[in-house]
Amino acid sequence: MVKLKDMFRKTADLSPRGEKKKGEKAPEVPQGLWIKCPKCGEMLYKEDVVKNSYVCPKCSGYFRMKTKTRIRMMADPGTFQEWEEAVVGENPLDYPGYEEKLSQVREKTHLKEAVTVGSCTIGGVKTVLGVCDARFFMGSMGYAVGERIARAFERAVQEKLPVVLFCCSGGARMQEGIISLMQMAKTSAAVKKHSDAGLFYLPILTDPTTGGVTASFAMLGDIILAEPGALIGFAGPRVIAQTIGQKLPEGFQRAEFLVEKGIIDGVLERKEMKATVARLLETHSAERDYRKYTLPKEYQAQETAASQERGELDAWGRVLLSRSTDRPVCGDYIREIFDDFLELHGDRAFRDDGAILAGIAWLNGQPVTVIGQQKGRDVKENVHRNFGMASPEGYRKALRLMKQAEKFHRPIITFVDTPGAACGIEAEERGQGEAIARNLLEMIALKTPVLSILIGEGGSGGALGLAVANEVWMMENATYSILSPEGFASILWKDGKRAQEAAGIMKITARDLQEKKIVDWVIPEEEPADAQQLPKIAEQMRGQIIRFLAEQKKVSPTRLAENRYQRFREF
Repeated sequence: MVKLKDMFRKTADLSPRGEKKKGEKAPEVPQGLWIKCPKCGEMLYKEDVVKNSYVCPKCSGYFRMKTKTRIRMMADPGTFQEWEEAVVGENPLDYPGYEEKLSQVREKTHLKEAVTVGSCTIGGVKTVLGVCDARFFMGSMGYAVGERIARAFERAVQEKLPVVLFCCSGGARMQEGIISLMQMAKTSAAVKKHSDAGLFYLPILTDPTTGGVTASFAMLGDIILAEPGALIGFAGPRVIAQTIGQKLPEGFQRAEFLVEKGIIDGVLERKEMKATVARLLETHSAERDYRKYTLPKEYQAQETAASQERGELDAWGRVLLSRSTDRPVCGDYIREIFDDFLELHGDRAFRDDGAILAGIAWLNGQPVTVIGQQKGRDVKENVHRNFGMASPEGYRKALRLMKQAEKFHRPIITFVDTPGAACGIEAEERGQGEAIARNLLEMIALKTPVLSILIGEGGSGGALGLAVANEVWMMENATYSILSPEGFASILWKDGKRAQEAAGIMKITARDLQEKKIVDWVIPEEEPADAQQLPKIAEQMRGQIIRFLAEQKKVSPTRLAENRYQRFREF
């Protein structure tokens, strides 16, 4: 099985390409045996570049690809059939010389327009495939580009097909003026109809993707990926620099920058492109609806393991264990429980929050959306993860992926482990209260199964923001509380040193919460969870999650939401 978890580039380890020097030509593959890499300047044997997916074997610089090459790389052999060939650009403004220029570009590129669309199979999944080509007026969008893309989405709706679109553009087609501008709204409207039909759209941003294309169909995907180092932005870097009179930072508007800022889901190497796209297409097919899940035979006869009461630990002892640095964190459980995991990034608005680890996982063939609060293992990682305390953009990332899961009827599993939500000036400025409130509002009504598992600390609203679920499970030595014992003692008794006493009366242990029906199942810990105990605990969780999925398939989407509402209505 293709493993996706290592396919996305780790943005922290990247050195994004700097801006092109003035007058530097865009990288293309010319005729001849030898070619020069425009990034590192090395002379390369062309055949080596072709074999390496048009990536420099010396410096990993990306060459721009021709339409036919891209289609050949992505589509299963012999399956691509072009659509809308008759839709070509005209001259709506009677701009002098435009028709002649169109003719010249068509002769040079052997393309009729800047985008080619059609149907094919990718990994056996029938798909609408579109490819933009920078050689044709820098991939700019005029009437013909907009019309081809709009028709492609409309036909995809009729035939119930996903869309994969390789985006590349310098922006609007200036020679077509206001007609070009209108294509932004037209293509966005077509994407909306496709989305409303419950169909999957995957734009892949290549170098460059700018202007009106960035501000329309390129940024409207269910998942948005980009090639390494691709220039992506609304205004061009030169325009920005001239406007603000400042030197732009290295890597500004590059693909890795957009991952860091939460705008796109990930950066994907070209050599892994087809395998990843094929897996995503299969994952988002109607056959992966939670209602079609089948319980594997090996799990059918097993029952939920009962937790034995171990009374040697008081509430404070469990608080200390829930905070232990030896305790497995969210990412550990994801690696142990699921067959594969593809991390997705960002809230699409401000930043990717490291405190929230989220993406799509696979369990016995069933895709699930996994979201968890992630603590670090050392000081550096804890700073990056903010000790598992999510910011507003973290909760908004979580909600974005929950709504994505709902659209495709994919179950949601959350792992809760946080001292609480991030607090501070920046968190308040960006609306921490609203972000958590929005999660509570939306999670109640999600029409797909939701399971929450408390694996460590369950701190106040920061924990609840990921725990509005059909079922809530809790590890034996986890805690779940309105506030930390220290905070509780400080507020009620004006003495934070009475934390141990507070823990004893707050009813924060798994057993306490099971008695109050806040928790459905207490996950046994024969020994306190650590690296040695992890495989055994994870295997037990895996079996119970599989049975949970099998049980929920019997419940309609509307009833799932109503059951969740009634669960919390009774408290």
